[in-house]
Amino acid sequence: MKLLCFESTAKAASVALLEDSRLLGELYVNNGLTHSQTLLPMAQAVLENTKITGQELDCIAVAAGPGSFTGVRIGIAAVKGLAMALDKPCAPVSTLAAMAALMPYRAGTVCAVMDARCAQVYNALFALQDGKIQRLTPDRAVPVAQLRDELAAYPGPIFLVGDGAELCYNELKLDVPGLILTPEHLRMQRAYGVGIAAQQGDVERVTAQELLPVYLRMPQAQRELKRRQAGGLE
Repeated sequence: MKLLCFESTAKAASVALLEDSRLLGELYVNNGLTHSQTLLPMAQAVLENTKITGQELDCIAVAAGPGSFTGVRIGIAAVKGLAMALDKPCAPVSTLAAMAALMPYRAGTVCAVMDARCAQVYNALFALQDGKIQRLTPDRAVPVAQLRDELAAYPGPIFLVGDGAELCYNELKLDVPGLILTPEHLRMQRAYGVGIAAQQGDVERVTAQELLPVYLRMPQAQRELKRRQAGGLE
């Protein structure tokens, strides 16, 4: 299976091409440009440099969320347009599961965290054993304090991954002794992880029309409007 994969849920963006579990090519940029400027040119470059045409693809995978509202929307829109043009199915992947997919080489627990602001993180926990990954919690938005209490019950090692990993490590390391801040090349979101996760049995294939983002929370503007309406200001 040839799988073109997109990751744009945080500050960095990446595109990867996999054939089954083999990585054929990947581009990763963290240069401050908006993902709308970088994603499709990166996809074109990956395909050109691997000598694979769009028609040869079997599926297009994308990190569908949670994450930055703008980043998630851009990734979904890019994949929708490409999948429609090529008439290919899509594989929407949890951003958190994609990060855990890069970590099966050690036994322990993966704690995937993304900074959700307002003292919260997007989080999911996964167990690692014998090269296999088992989900322990659903994707959720939780206060960092709640995560502290949960992780204290898990034996180490607990591997922190995601763009919220450093924040959580600094906040929780004194209370959770088994916490490990993974190195950056394993910690941050990558399209390669999206591809590995997309090939797991619980990821469904959908049409471009059916592909939808996963936010977990309302955007800030909607939350603020709801708060003002509840307070009788509008």
